[in-house]
Amino acid sequence: MKLRIQRKDKRYAQNSKWRDLSCGRRRPTSSMGAKQEPPLGSHIVTPRCGYLHHGIYVGDGKVVHYAGFATGLHRRPVEETPLTSFGSGRAVWVESKSQPAFDCRHVIHRARSRVGEDCYRLLTNNCEHFCEWCLHGEHRSYQVDAWLARPRRAVHASIWLMACLLSVLA
Repeated sequence: MKLRIQRKDKRYAQNSKWRDLSCGRRRPTSSMGAKQEPPLGSHIVTPRCGYLHHGIYVGDGKVVHYAGFATGLHRRPVEETPLTSFGSGRAVWVESKSQPAFDCRHVIHRARSRVGEDCYRLLTNNCEHFCEWCLHGEHRSYQVDAWLARPRRAVHASIWLMACLLSVLA
């Protein structure tokens, strides 16, 4: 399986594997071979039906993420899974809105310290809140902020998400 990675910041511009693609924040276009991996402690993202799913790359082909409802209606805890399972056959890219507040080892330690936690809440404790806490020490979800900033959009996104979840059950 090939994973596609995008890196937005310029730090990795010299490294051909992690170059700045300058093609938009949410549009992964760079292919990554099966043996290539994201940088340790990086914030990785993959699209799902109606939203983006977030995780922290911890090395050895593993990702720690708040599974939540990522695979259906049954809520799951923070878990460490293979990168290929995290991506579920979809594109995966590195998200880099800003420099992390912690070094990569500390980010990984913070992520693994919450493995097993089962307090998922869509609006207040989701996978993006988890990643922002690991990287910056604050619970925040830019997706939730965007949805709540536009109530009409939030209603449409909620309806679309429910339709997608119901189609999984069918």
